[in-house]
Amino acid sequence: MIIAQPRLGLHDPHDCTDATDELTILHAVYDTLVRRVGQDFVPHLAQSWEVSTDARQWTFHLQPDVAFHDGTPCDADAVAACLVRMAREDKGYTLGAPAVWRQFLGGAQIEVVDGSTLTLTLAEPMADLLDVLEQGFIVAPSAFAALDANDYDVQIGSGPYRLTKVSKTRITAERIDDHFAGSPANGRVTWQLEVDPEKRLDLLQQGKVQAAIGLDFEKSRRLGAMRHVFLSPVAIIYLLNAARGPLADADVRLALSLAVDREALIATVMQGAARPLRGFVSPNHFGAGQGDGMRMDRARAKTLLAGAGYADGLTLRVDCPTRLPDEAERLTAALGEQLAQVGIKLDVFIHPEREEYAHMVRRKEIRDLCVFDSSPMSTYRVLFEKIDSRVAGSWWQGYANPKVEALIDAGRVSTDRGTRADIWREAYALLQEDPAWLTLYNPLRVIGLAGNHPEFEMPADGVIDVARLPDLSEVRDAG
Repeated sequence: MIIAQPRLGLHDPHDCTDATDELTILHAVYDTLVRRVGQDFVPHLAQSWEVSTDARQWTFHLQPDVAFHDGTPCDADAVAACLVRMAREDKGYTLGAPAVWRQFLGGAQIEVVDGSTLTLTLAEPMADLLDVLEQGFIVAPSAFAALDANDYDVQIGSGPYRLTKVSKTRITAERIDDHFAGSPANGRVTWQLEVDPEKRLDLLQQGKVQAAIGLDFEKSRRLGAMRHVFLSPVAIIYLLNAARGPLADADVRLALSLAVDREALIATVMQGAARPLRGFVSPNHFGAGQGDGMRMDRARAKTLLAGAGYADGLTLRVDCPTRLPDEAERLTAALGEQLAQVGIKLDVFIHPEREEYAHMVRRKEIRDLCVFDSSPMSTYRVLFEKIDSRVAGSWWQGYANPKVEALIDAGRVSTDRGTRADIWREAYALLQEDPAWLTLYNPLRVIGLAGNHPEFEMPADGVIDVARLPDLSEVRDAG
């Protein structure tokens, strides 16, 4: 089976990433303690676990007799070594934000009870710890030295596939037939680089690949039953400077949200390939709520602006990258046309260097607002890293709401999942009436699969689970 995708590459598996092209490979090569299924978690390398009532102490019972692909044991000592490595200051880096995992694992005490049992005692409670461990790839300690030397061709896991060849244009892995979670349907998988979406579509139709991701929303319709559309959990947003300037006023932030016609933006900027985002997380997220707070009401928006002293108009300065999201410039232009209808003018500053742009945001040097996205699948992580003023995380921009922060405190110690979901839904509602960001939409994405697989569904996080793909061998590589 060959998967054509727009980006290809591997980095340190203990660095946090939201790159779905890379995550699909990492999840094939490595096991994690748990797997995400929908909005919940199921056992994987950990057969079971217990958590203390204060959400600080976690005990994991591992699958017995698991080995890494190099034959070394994947036991409690190896898992403990991986958790320690993830918590290093130089690990867990994502675009612009260092030490992501250290926020949660730093200062933790790890006790290896026996070969298949370990206890993790956190410095601070985190009832949603499994959100982190779902991306806590268990790497063979024998690979640490190579990875620390930036030799990313060395990827040794215990997952359902073993890497056999790595190049700049192709990465190939072979199935592990005796994997504890069962045998995948496809014996060999190759991820193939093809940056052009039209060529990815052609390769699939010609039978030269069996899967293609990131396809054009409209052009992919010609695939018929091979076309599968799914909602990306990535939130396309504008971060708002709530520390200084006009958007420090909660009424102005709310007016901005009420002034936007999200459906019109989706129609003009995304050609229909998105769904309106009504809250701070997507419908795919655990504890996502409902409500009408993020719907257009321009009359109320004008009233709020007048009450804040802007009856005669307001100019906001917006920082805009040229990619990530790739439609950022078109989106900002369309947003400007809409906001003009309530007397808001946008003064746009373009940033072509995306990584420097991210560092600017992290340093909290944005003007009034900036185009951004929010990708973590963890509702708690979004609240903790981006909204809690006491943490003032990498992407936090001055917002503070004591009621929301009280809910964060309640949720982090609520080990009952139903209770915690209710708490996050309450935070969702509060953030509709007092928005931290201008939330716009979740994109719709397209994957093409050879053959007819009406039962296929993409995982909630938008990452292809190669080990659970249907058998795609009916269409062979014609190249």
